[in-house]
Amino acid sequence: MSRDRGVLSPRRLSEYTAFRRLGTYGRPRRLGGHGRFALVTASVAVLSVTASGCVVVHGEREIVPTVTRADAARALKEFTAAYNKADKTYDQAADAERVTGALADIDGAKLRAGRKNNPDGNPAHSPLKLTDPNFTIPEKAGWPRWFVADTAANKGFKNTRWLMVFTRSDADDVWAVSYLTIVQAAAIPKFKKNADGFAQTVPADDAALAVAPRELGKAYATYLKAKPSGGSGGSGGEVFAPGPHTSEWRADREKKSAQPGLARQYVDEPLSKGDYAPVGLRTTDGGAMVFFATHHYEKQTAAPGVDLDIHPSARPLLTGEVKSSLTLQRVSNGVVLDPPKSASDQRVTFLNRVDGLTSVKGE
Repeated sequence: MSRDRGVLSPRRLSEYTAFRRLGTYGRPRRLGGHGRFALVTASVAVLSVTASGCVVVHGEREIVPTVTRADAARALKEFTAAYNKADKTYDQAADAERVTGALADIDGAKLRAGRKNNPDGNPAHSPLKLTDPNFTIPEKAGWPRWFVADTAANKGFKNTRWLMVFTRSDADDVWAVSYLTIVQAAAIPKFKKNADGFAQTVPADDAALAVAPRELGKAYATYLKAKPSGGSGGSGGEVFAPGPHTSEWRADREKKSAQPGLARQYVDEPLSKGDYAPVGLRTTDGGAMVFFATHHYEKQTAAPGVDLDIHPSARPLLTGEVKSSLTLQRVSNGVVLDPPKSASDQRVTFLNRVDGLTSVKGE
């Protein structure tokens, strides 16, 4: 089993989850560039003098760039090296410090499944190469801090970019990837930036957006449960624009639920705490590009005499004995365009969603 799934159909692109964590190489990095930034902006920065006389910016209080471009490039390089080591060996420890949040759940499950199927490592491993990186670095106060990298890759479709959110909780932490999606290059929006080229974050409760970022997971869960409303408003039916991750997925669920001899129940939940928290960047049109995560449960219950079909890729994650039911858990991390409330079309549009099976339980 390989994390490189080769060339996928557009619908399967959402399930191409090639990244996970990056092992630690060298000591945790501190954002020394912020100290230089403080010297330039001493008139507005809050400064302190250490015992050695060094000037330090209190980033937990001041609005500063979240990372230097040199450290962002280093974080990407280390992430790639650790990912490749983990993919080659199916060893979670190889990149355990370099993924977090939804991505850690998704890719960690793939590594565990790979190790069960191939204890000696990945026979289909080919190194991932990330090139032509762009770093979108916001300014913000306090922790956690994060930035977005988008790169070309030697895997997947042409004309796509790999979007990654790097985050860390404090100055002693290492940069870890919490979100990863693959999108069409032309679909990446233009971000609002200041004169120094730094981007603007959007607050979790931003009332100027069609849906506040902290409400996106809940809105998506509501949407998936709702019947198509056929008009605006309704039970979440028009919050999201139609597409493979919204109207088509909901229709597919409804179709599967009608399968004779097999009952399917779905539960969808937002993930919004800690490193699962949504993060977003302001776009030039007043909207935002937002990353958010969700948790999905599917319970299959077979009628007497009907066998439950377990996909071979799911068997390594199976616990319990499959008698009459099977519960599958999946984690999704998605990226959307959240328009401003002033927009004529206020539906949220998915750029893509990466989805991974994390556990299977038989009963």
